[in-house]
Amino acid sequence: MVITYFLRGRVRAIVHALLVFLYDMKALTITLVQADLRWEDPNANRQHLTQLLARHLSTTTTELVLLPEMFTSGFTMQPGAVAESMQGPTVAWLQEMAQQYQTAIAGSFVCMDQGQYFNRLAWVQPDASVQTYDKRHLFSYAGEHEHYQAGQSQLLVEYRGWRIMPLICYDLRFPAWSRNVQDYDLLIYVANFPDKRGEAWRTLLRARAIENQVYTVGVNRVGTDANAVYYAGDSCLINYDGKVVEHLPPREQVQTVTLDYTAQSTHRARFAFLRDRDDFTWMV
Repeated sequence: MVITYFLRGRVRAIVHALLVFLYDMKALTITLVQADLRWEDPNANRQHLTQLLARHLSTTTTELVLLPEMFTSGFTMQPGAVAESMQGPTVAWLQEMAQQYQTAIAGSFVCMDQGQYFNRLAWVQPDASVQTYDKRHLFSYAGEHEHYQAGQSQLLVEYRGWRIMPLICYDLRFPAWSRNVQDYDLLIYVANFPDKRGEAWRTLLRARAIENQVYTVGVNRVGTDANAVYYAGDSCLINYDGKVVEHLPPREQVQTVTLDYTAQSTHRARFAFLRDRDDFTWMV
């Protein structure tokens, strides 16, 4: 078993090294969209986000656009009012944006699939291909588990030579689910994380970055929703050593940041803490 695990890890490392060579990978540009969302109005949110992206990307190029959790509706417990299928207008809009700006784009929305509701992250590549992740940890404090189905598996995206793990909001509180046992290079949380728990948001993002030795991005919304819950944003980029590289102020803002793959690899090689991590497999 130990030999099998070792070989599996070596194969991953060799494949990853080849990808680094082929892509001449040094940096990845990511655009954080810290938006003020319109309550339960998918069309208005898509129009608003279209305008935000048009203004920002008219002067900036990017390789990945990140939107907040439930970016078409806000954090609603009325999924029937806003749910769409994977063939609906939101996925089509994501595909349009990805192709127009030749970038990957990701965020979660309320999806109805086979008669069940999911808080589903859609990851759309520049060629319009789609991968999905359903939120694993539902926020029972707000009753999310009573309206949505929990996801059963993680998503690991291979993009421009980077291995990327996208997760959703409440997943942040569960380090075992986020644990870097798959040799990923970037950890992402899209969220509707209220300001009254902002200290937890900021602290846990840094903790996930430090323990996994990985760039960690949190993209949150701003504004006040229909339940009078205030969101201050606090969208940020944390580096592999827990340093806050970018932190957005409490207002609507679109910001592009750059991740340095070489610096992260150098840090991991010098401080090889991940080799001492536990090996476990999730059983669901």
